[in-house]
Amino acid sequence: MTEKLGFIGLGNMGLPMSVNLLKAGYKVYGFDINSQAIEQFKKEGGVGFATAKEVAEQSDIIMTSLPTPQVVEQVYRSEQGILHHAKKGCLLIDFSTVNPELNDSLHKEAQLLGLSYLGAPVSGGVIGAINATLTIMVGGKEEDYQTGSEIFQIIGKNIYYLGTSPSVGTRIKLLNNLMIGFYTEAVAETIVLGEKMGIHADTLYEVLSNSYGQSRIYERNYLEYMKNDNYQPGFSTNLLLKDLKLAKNMADEAGVPLRIGEKLVDLYSDISQQGYGENDMSATYLSLKENCKIEQS
Repeated sequence: MTEKLGFIGLGNMGLPMSVNLLKAGYKVYGFDINSQAIEQFKKEGGVGFATAKEVAEQSDIIMTSLPTPQVVEQVYRSEQGILHHAKKGCLLIDFSTVNPELNDSLHKEAQLLGLSYLGAPVSGGVIGAINATLTIMVGGKEEDYQTGSEIFQIIGKNIYYLGTSPSVGTRIKLLNNLMIGFYTEAVAETIVLGEKMGIHADTLYEVLSNSYGQSRIYERNYLEYMKNDNYQPGFSTNLLLKDLKLAKNMADEAGVPLRIGEKLVDLYSDISQQGYGENDMSATYLSLKENCKIEQS
């Protein structure tokens, strides 16, 4: 445990992940554009820096958890970014969900600079990050995976090494989030329709959770958010929309028509424009209820 760790992106996911590394006894340097996030990180025992460059210069292993491919590219490739300032031999681990091509190109650039790179997107939401129960989907050289394996075991529960392609984990993560898009809308439609017919949402959940309609997204969206009238983002509508667009691009490149998936991009775009983009994705339910009221007036 002599490695000095860097963590860039101390948001809803990155902060609890970095805190779990601190609790495990690692020295962790951190950066985020949100100064409040850095202050919270420092309260937990981390060493906060003012730039990503400083984190890169000090760390043996650098992790990133960032919201969009554009931000990831900026943090890695800019003049003040990771690739230009990481120490030779440093291992870079990106937990973000990006387009697969970005994983592949960052891996190539890292190799040319004497650095190692793993694409390692995660699933499990904020609760999983806090409780260290994340599923982590890792692609890259096996020796690099072994170097990072202790870190993965600290922040996650279900760790999958998926092969030498740095983008294989991202491809699986996008397929996962495509299904989340299906399920989230299905939960909203089922509950709103049930309520319109006079069936209480608790009764519907009790029956369907013991039937083939059961799903982990139904359990998550209903029990953690809808039942409590709490739509603070564990995974926001806008982030889901971003991933659905990436999944559609991946399908287009593979020549596979997404007969429902393409409609989901439009659907979640509308939900975001309705004002629910920064809410948790379970607010899809609120969006549909609002639409029903409009249709009835």
